Amino acid sequence: MIIKMPDTQTNAIARKIDELHQERGEAGNDRVLTLIISTDESELENALKIANSAGREHPCRVIAIVPNSKELPFCDVDKEPDCYVTDSGDVETDLDAQVRFGADAGAGEVIILRPRGGLCQHTDTLVMPLLVPDAPVVTWWPTNPPANPSKDPLGAMAGSRITDALRSKDPDATFAKLRANWEPKDVDFSWTRLTTWRAMLATTIDQPPHLPIESAKVIGQPDYLPLKLLAAWLALKLNVPVELGYVTGAEAITGVYLTRSDGTIALERPDSREAIISQPGQTPQKVAMPLRTLEDCLSEELRRIDPDEVYADVIREGWDMIQG
Repeated sequence: MIIKMPDTQTNAIARKIDELHQERGEAGNDRVLTLIISTDESELENALKIANSAGREHPCRVIAIVPNSKELPFCDVDKEPDCYVTDSGDVETDLDAQVRFGADAGAGEVIILRPRGGLCQHTDTLVMPLLVPDAPVVTWWPTNPPANPSKDPLGAMAGSRITDALRSKDPDATFAKLRANWEPKDVDFSWTRLTTWRAMLATTIDQPPHLPIESAKVIGQPDYLPLKLLAAWLALKLNVPVELGYVTGAEAITGVYLTRSDGTIALERPDSREAIISQPGQTPQKVAMPLRTLEDCLSEELRRIDPDEVYADVIREGWDMIQG
């Protein structure tokens, strides 16, 4: 069900949501969190698809803010019987909204706010009346985040702020600003994409013989932020020189090589599905290691919410240790 509400107000949206919950005979306060998405029209549907997928594990209320968008397209009730237009009279409020329930909203409900004019500068006041009471708030920028998420109106109210510098217009410049303005509640998907790599490497290193690592090398896609973050993590945790190598045409990270006195430990992912672990004196092993999707990354961050202390150490200390 999709309900479009032109020239509306947040209290009218809240009432409509309560009515829909009552009609369905369900509680409206059983969501585990509120997920705020700050995006543009071109990215909106993709972001909502990702949020709805992650919402199966974390039932939440999704509030998407899409400022400065074009006029809200009205539906034809005769052709779209599940789409209802809420008539607010002739009042101009500079706020169009859309409420999605049921199959169109995953395991929760979706509220899309399209402010115009001066309301674009006060997005936090639009969102506050719609938050799930006594539940955590997470703010996610799917593409281009503000330079300082903690100072952004939507970021200031959040217990967790998620960015994705890799999908911004200029990943390196964006991440440089995020690092400079980092606060404990901030995390970037460039780091979340590395969870499987870090787990596999930690498990491999922990196996005997426990010889010290002398150096490391990480290779993969050129100008790939997760590759640099993985190298920074290894440099920080192992306190050894880490070399960066780039492979033209590679997809993400393709290999990590750890040198010891008895040889080289290699974790290589030649394709996007599985990896090969090679250790001195042992038969190489294949393990499933598919590329992480955006749904995987969002689900992980919604599961954690608490500040990531390892990420903090990596961007504050490890980043300056990497070579290349």
